[in-house]
Amino acid sequence: MSAVPVVAPVIRPAGRRVHLRPQTGWQPIHFGELWHYRELLWILALRDVKVRYKQTVLGVTWALIQPFLQMILFVAVFAKNGFSTDGVAAPVFYFSGLLPWLLFSNSLTTAGNSLINNQHLITKVYFPRLVIPIAAIITALIDFAISFALLIALMAWYRVPPTSSILLLPVFILLAMLAALAVGLWLSALNVQYRDVRYVLGFLVQFWLFATPVIYPASMVKTHWRRIVLGINPMSGVVEGFRWTMYGKPAPGPMTLVSVITIFALLIGGLFYFRRMEKTFADLI
Repeated sequence: MSAVPVVAPVIRPAGRRVHLRPQTGWQPIHFGELWHYRELLWILALRDVKVRYKQTVLGVTWALIQPFLQMILFVAVFAKNGFSTDGVAAPVFYFSGLLPWLLFSNSLTTAGNSLINNQHLITKVYFPRLVIPIAAIITALIDFAISFALLIALMAWYRVPPTSSILLLPVFILLAMLAALAVGLWLSALNVQYRDVRYVLGFLVQFWLFATPVIYPASMVKTHWRRIVLGINPMSGVVEGFRWTMYGKPAPGPMTLVSVITIFALLIGGLFYFRRMEKTFADLI
C-alpha cells in the first residue's frame, strides 16, 4: 500500500486591505498613505513626461523655445521702452523672472486639469487622489531644469556672476512648486464639479503673469506698504527671491515673507478642501 504524499500548505501573506466607508465633513490628510503609494506617484509623473514629448519634432527643445522667445519679446517691448531691470542685463533679468513663473504656470495648468485627464483611473481603482495633482507638479521640473541651463549660459554671456545666495535656490524652486500645488488643489477639485474651470484657468494664468513682477521689478512699486500688498500674490516673493539667489539683488524683504505665508495658507486650505471633496470625484467625474 503506497504512502500518500503529504503536501505542506502554502501560506501567503495577507495583502493590504483598504476599507472604504462613506465619510462626511472635514477629513484629516493621511500622509502615510501618500508615502505608501509613492511608486504610483513616480509612475504617473514618468507617464506624463513621456506623453508630453511623444511624437513631437523638437522634443525637449520646446522647454528652451518657450522662455527664450518670451524673453526676446519682453526685451523688444519693455526694455527698449525704458522699463527698469534693476541694473541687470535685460535678457538675464527677464529670463530669470520667466523661469520660476513658467515652473509655476505649467505646474498649475497641469495640476488644475489633472483629475479630469485621469478620470479613467479615478473611476476604476482606489488610491489617494492627491497623488494625481502632485505627479502633475513634478513633471514641470524637467522643463525647468533644461531652461535653467540656458539661464546660466546667459549669465555667463552678459558677465552676471552668481553669488553665494545661489545655495538657497532650491528653497525658491520648492516654494514655486508648493504655490502651484496649493492653487492647483483648489482648481482641480473645482474642475470636477464645474467644467468651465478649465477655461477660466487659461485666463487666470495670463492675468496672473502681469500681477507678478516678471516683466517689471518690485522696486517699481515705490511705497513700502504697497510692496507688502504685492506679496499677497504668492509668486511675487518667489520671483524676487529667485532673482536674488541668482545674482544677489534685490534682497528679499517683507514682501517675500508675506508671499511665503500666503503659499502655506493656500496649501493648508487646499489640502483640506481637496480631501473634503475627494469622496465625490468618482460620482461627478
